[in-house]
Amino acid sequence: MSDRTRPGRPPQRTSAPTVLVPTVLAVVGVLALAGVIAYGVTHLGFLRAGHRSPFVAWTLIAWTVFAGAVLALRFVPRRWTTWLVVGGGLVVGLAALAGQPNTSTDSARYAWDGIVQHAGISPYAHTPDSAALAGLRPDWLFPDKVDGTCKPLLPRYHGLGDGADGHCVAINRSDVVTIYPPMAQLWFGLVRAFVPATAQYMPFQIAGLLLSLGVTVGLVAVLRRTGRPVWWAALWAWSPLVAAEAVTNSHVDALGAALATAGAVLVVFGRPVWGGVLLGAATASKLIPALVYPPLLGRRRHWWAIPVGIAVFALLYVPYVLSTGPKVLGYLPGYLSEEGYEDGSRFALVSLVFPGDAGTVVVGLLVLLAAFVAWRLADPANPWSGEVLLIGVTFLAVTPRYPWYALLLIPFVALSGRWEWLSIGLAIALRGVWPSTAAYRWWLAAAVLVVVVGTLARTSRSDWARWRDRLLFRDVRAPHPPAAATGARSAEDVR
Repeated sequence: MSDRTRPGRPPQRTSAPTVLVPTVLAVVGVLALAGVIAYGVTHLGFLRAGHRSPFVAWTLIAWTVFAGAVLALRFVPRRWTTWLVVGGGLVVGLAALAGQPNTSTDSARYAWDGIVQHAGISPYAHTPDSAALAGLRPDWLFPDKVDGTCKPLLPRYHGLGDGADGHCVAINRSDVVTIYPPMAQLWFGLVRAFVPATAQYMPFQIAGLLLSLGVTVGLVAVLRRTGRPVWWAALWAWSPLVAAEAVTNSHVDALGAALATAGAVLVVFGRPVWGGVLLGAATASKLIPALVYPPLLGRRRHWWAIPVGIAVFALLYVPYVLSTGPKVLGYLPGYLSEEGYEDGSRFALVSLVFPGDAGTVVVGLLVLLAAFVAWRLADPANPWSGEVLLIGVTFLAVTPRYPWYALLLIPFVALSGRWEWLSIGLAIALRGVWPSTAAYRWWLAAAVLVVVVGTLARTSRSDWARWRDRLLFRDVRAPHPPAAATGARSAEDVR
């Protein structure tokens, strides 16, 4: 209840300078952030060894400006916050459209998979190097060599196949079939359905911007419905990581994050079947959104999301299985081995204590333990902190090398208010532009420190006691709260 409506206290007015100063600072901050992002996209070029330090500096500057802008937004009058959050997200997203992908070539594969599907061919049937698909190759993906070599086009392009062909290629791992699951393939086909094969990276960048804005509007709606400050949505809308990875580099992980967030919200708001549909689609876009399930399962009716999600996941595979058979697994097994998931070499923190195969076992146990803790501690009506815990601990255990994985974490940070977990996203973002395992360990250690300090600062002694009782199954379950507690606010609340 605000001061102006609290009984026994006279209405209080906020002075114009008190209102204008944070508003101006927030606007200036988001415009400065857009400028930093646009500069990086247009001036740093494609990531290469000589650009490591500038990319690290750019990342740190962008995150610093972002933090300042969000801090100022906290003090902006509520009636203006929604407009600033959404408008700022649009401005930052448009800035991210200023140039081509600058740290990844993944969207080149997305475009190729979409082009192949529109030719009526399964993307799992042939590699991009295959002569069977030579007639589909657009020049921007397969440019001619320069003086018989691809060296002048490095690092964005490399040689096609064994080098005997007269073309270069922008697609990474062009000698293997696609790795992406069926929902991602449907997304690739949908985006490319409206453009010719000659259209380059912009279609996926625009699609990424629309996804980003959709998540922003959804977060605003949920925050308003549950009575929480709308400015938390800026953690997604203004995030440099979202601008870089959802828009500039157009990673399909943005689709997974959007579907997973929407599915989780529907489950919490009493729509487990529809929520399960979206969660199944999210998992079929990038597998990792399966982490969203455990914290949602605090109520019996929420469990319906599991069979529905599994069914949707399986159904999405059916058309591709019928056309391609077991090849629908694509390069996934090879990717897991190549990236060090099988032998444990991937895990930057765990491998310090448990090297080799033992590290893989320990990581699996840590993720299972985090899933159990998140399930037991999460409030069924407000499971967002449990989502952040499970996703964040999984990232600390697995230590992904690519910043776009962190897109899944950010919406749940916004919904939970656990801002300290964003430090993990920053650590992964720094790893993406400076591939040093030793440095990554220091950045992760700093993120762990921020998370621990933030958690201790916000947790009371009674919270610790309640969590202990729940983990030991000593809690006495209270009756299910009324609909209003799960987000279904009354008409009086809305007014």
